[in-house]
Amino acid sequence: MNMNGYGFNTPPVVKNLVIANCVMLLATTLLPFRDELIGRLALFNPASPLFHTYQVFTYMFLHGGVGHLFFNMFALWMFGRTLEYRLGSRRFFAYYMICGIGAALLQMGVGYLEYSHAANAIGLSAAFELLRVPTVGASGAVFGLLLAFGVLYPNQIIMLIFPPVAMKAKWFVLIYGLLELFFGLSGYQSGVAHFAHLGGMLWGWALLLWWRRSGKIYF
Repeated sequence: MNMNGYGFNTPPVVKNLVIANCVMLLATTLLPFRDELIGRLALFNPASPLFHTYQVFTYMFLHGGVGHLFFNMFALWMFGRTLEYRLGSRRFFAYYMICGIGAALLQMGVGYLEYSHAANAIGLSAAFELLRVPTVGASGAVFGLLLAFGVLYPNQIIMLIFPPVAMKAKWFVLIYGLLELFFGLSGYQSGVAHFAHLGGMLWGWALLLWWRRSGKIYF
């Protein structure tokens, strides 16, 4: 998909984000202290003894495997190139990071509520396992990119792979957002951080509106 004539050129922030994520996957796969690395850099429930505030930043550079990394980096490369050219490298990087951190904050809030509810329902010792479950991945930031692309290029045609259907970006983002909300509320696909995805989209939407009100971007 050639979007807005940029072809396959990769601007610097997208390129370096992809490299950083790939390096981190190699580190957490090959290094002898990989388990300790994940334990320190992944995002944990704020009630967990494993939680550190810096994890809201570091978690988005870790992934659960090659497949997880590939799909996130493909989406970053596909949509991020156009957005970086549109926003500029500095603003694009700020947007990406704010979406990723915002995704972490919402996921932490939901995770804490789930833990509190489980502790009251089944007891502290049983609920303690929830505190050991890490959240990793750039998906929250990437969902923010999807939101931005749908807002800034609403009528751009996107060709889906599964199923092979073409649709406008605005409908793609809307459908994806509603699906994530349904999955998050229903508990379906419980191993996926759906509220982190929604958090990335919500913070992205708020930031785009703020920039538009400030006269920094127009849509």
